[in-house]
Amino acid sequence: MSNNAQKHESLPNAIHWGFDLFHKHPLNPILLPQEVSWESHAVFNPAAWTDKKKVYLLYRAEGPLHSPNSSLTSRVGLAVSSDGIHFEREFTPILEPTEPYELPGGCEDPRLVRVDGTFYMTYTAYDGKTARIAMAVSHDLYSWRKQGLLFPELGWTKSAAMLDQPINGFYWMYFGDTHIWAAYSKDLDHWTIVDEPVLSPRQHSFDSRLVEPGPPPLITARGILLIYNSADDNLRYSMGQSLFDLNNPTQMIRRTSHPILEPTEVMEKEGQVPNVVFTEGLVEFNGRWFLYYGMADSCIGVAISDWL
Repeated sequence: MSNNAQKHESLPNAIHWGFDLFHKHPLNPILLPQEVSWESHAVFNPAAWTDKKKVYLLYRAEGPLHSPNSSLTSRVGLAVSSDGIHFEREFTPILEPTEPYELPGGCEDPRLVRVDGTFYMTYTAYDGKTARIAMAVSHDLYSWRKQGLLFPELGWTKSAAMLDQPINGFYWMYFGDTHIWAAYSKDLDHWTIVDEPVLSPRQHSFDSRLVEPGPPPLITARGILLIYNSADDNLRYSMGQSLFDLNNPTQMIRRTSHPILEPTEVMEKEGQVPNVVFTEGLVEFNGRWFLYYGMADSCIGVAISDWL
């Protein structure tokens, strides 16, 4: 069982089945764009993984596709930290668009799990017209081999968050960016999509416009815990959480009525896309939970829960 899939018996008990409050770190934003062209426009929406000694962020970086005046594209960068707050970046991207289904829009919004010693990154491949879920694999987080599109027969698909251990012989994935759907696989290559959404927007709520998966779900004693991103009717993005049945990952059994994180700070309210907090990375590190998120699609912040 990998680091991200341990049965976390000690998850916060304030709401009995999920996280209570995350506290935004005072040093936010912890990662900003820099002058290097490939990440000069924005950095946001990182995946995260830890070996318990360091935290690794695989983040979406926006910069020119070719020359400084060319259109923007997305690549995936890597940053490493020994405290979860201060990061050192690799000089070059670890994943960049090379395939027709990735050009010119790029490789967006990575999510990361480790299964039997292999890292699996799901990401959004965007050709400028249609977004589709793609996968890449690695043994060291630095060198990646692309596996292609997971659902080539479908049109627009995004935001795939995988469980990193099988349930009743199948791996499961939650995906989608209006409703959340589920899919299952025996080999992580061939996936079958369930017939109906497993989580949908609610009227008159913080998640009334859309919902989409956040970080890879956690297996807990009470079920499968999924933090999800959402938007209301004003396209204000915040985060909720839901719990699914361990024996039936399509069956939702709990859902928060209020967001666990929402845009309150200036750099979350103002930026490339205003009023956005958006997460794809969650790790347990040094006895605390670190939730990494994009701030207004422009930079990266972290929020921490001390529940053990």
